[in-house]
Formats: sequence, C-alpha cells, structure tokens
Amino acid sequence: MYDMEQLTLIVPAFNEAPALKDFLPKLLSYCHDNKCNLILVNDGSTDESRSLLKEIEPSGYFSVIHHKLNRGYGAAIKSGLVTCTTEYVITLDADGQHSLEDVKKLYDLIRLRDADMVVGQRQNMKSGSVYRRIGKWFIRNLARILMTVPIRDLNSGMKIYRTELAKRYIHLAPDTMSFSDIFTLIFINNRNLVLEEPIHIQKRKTGKSTIGIETAFQTIMEVINIVILFSPMKIFLPLSLLCLLIAAIWGIPLLIMGRGVTIGTLLGVILGMLLFLLGLIAEQLSQIRRNQYKTH
Repeated sequence: MYDMEQLTLIVPAFNEAPALKDFLPKLLSYCHDNKCNLILVNDGSTDESRSLLKEIEPSGYFSVIHHKLNRGYGAAIKSGLVTCTTEYVITLDADGQHSLEDVKKLYDLIRLRDADMVVGQRQNMKSGSVYRRIGKWFIRNLARILMTVPIRDLNSGMKIYRTELAKRYIHLAPDTMSFSDIFTLIFINNRNLVLEEPIHIQKRKTGKSTIGIETAFQTIMEVINIVILFSPMKIFLPLSLLCLLIAAIWGIPLLIMGRGVTIGTLLGVILGMLLFLLGLIAEQLSQIRRNQYKTH
C-alpha cells in the first residue's frame, strides 16, 4: 500500500551468528527490494558475529554498529535509534523468528491509522517453560493493575513506531531485556496511539533464548518505576490506605477496650500519612515532567 523508503529495520544481535547466517541474507534482500534501511547492532557478541558481519559490505541502506562490550538488548536498540533518519522504525529479533512479511503489514497499518506504535502480537508462540508463562502472566497483569494497558503482548520484540517519539523517550527506557515492555508502557502513558496487530512467529532454528528469572525481576522493577514516574499515586495511595487500614484494625478494638491508642497504631497512622504526602509530592514532580515533554 505504502512505499517503504521511510522505514528502518533495527536488529539487535548478541551471539546469534548461527541464526544470522540464515536470516541476514533474507533481511538484506528484503530491504534492497523494498528500498528500506537496515541497521544491525552487534551488541558485543563473543561468537563469530563480528567476522560474519565484516564480510558484508556496508551500503546506502545497510549499516552495522558494533558494541565493544555487551550493553544489553535495550542499549542495542537505542544505538540503532540514535542513527536512524527515517520517519518510522521497526525492531526485529536476530534469531529469525519474525516473519518479514509482517514488516509490510505493520508498516501499512501504522500509516493507515496514523498510529504512533504498533505492537506485533504473537499468535502461535509457545513459551519454553511453565516459569516463563507464569512470569509473563504476572508482568502483564501487574501492568494492567497499575495502569491502563490496551496491549496484550507487551514484550513482543517486533514493534514499529515513529522515530521522532522513540528518540524523545529512549532516555526513560532501560538498557536491559525489559526494554520491550517498558517502551510500550512509555508510549501508552504519554497518551500516544498504540495498536496491536497479529503476527506470525517461526520456530527458532538455532540457539536458545536468554530470558530468565532475572529478566522477569528486572521487568517487574521497571514497571513499578514507570508507574511511579507517570502515576505515582497508583503506588503510594494503596500503600497509604493499607497502613491506615491495618492501624485501624489493630487500634480500634484496643481503644474500645479502654486501653488507649498504642504505639503500633500511631506508627501505622503516621506511616500512612507520610506515604500519602510522598505520593502528592511525587505526583507534582510527575506533572512537571509531563509538562516538559509537551513543551519539547
């Protein structure tokens, strides 16, 4: 529907040499045929990725960024975003699981709907273990409890978004694997139009995923950080009310029995009030940040 000259594909890669041998030629051919750009970020790989990439001559549409050390999935995408000059950018994983046919599909949708981000919702993906399924379920529902999230597949690695907005928000996003989840939440919380579109996932042919319990823990902490950044009262108000409720449950029966107000009750009330006041201060700071984004 639309020409793809205003699209850049960013592919972060860390120790994915076996997959790149098969996937990279397809990427190069696709970008050449569709006149879109390709930025591959070698994130400090210790396998033969660097030598493999050196064999390919850079061109007008293809470039490579090498990190001397492994900085993280998010940092690799950030490096690609900084050098991107097109209106739109789409991220793909280097393991070859994403179908290139979906690139055009997401690109057409973001332009047709004048959206700011389109998330590729994986339809036929099977989680590797029970722990990963539980972790994804917990993170997804935690995000929905703490904020309004219309997107189901938060951590999908295939997303397309406006480059201008992405560059504006990258300093808020982490350098770790939780980048995918958090970047989507940043767009949503900044009241940008974020859509979701089904995509096809192919079975990984080589290697294995590096996502584990540590990644899940990092993502949970980053979700909480983002909520505090944009809507701090959603964290502080429930904690404040919980302290006041515990203090009331503990103190009222003792007060009725004529034993007066205990130290524990007073501490609960004071802590609840302090949390509420901290929430108000954080809310004011959050409002200042939001106004700064609007002026920029």
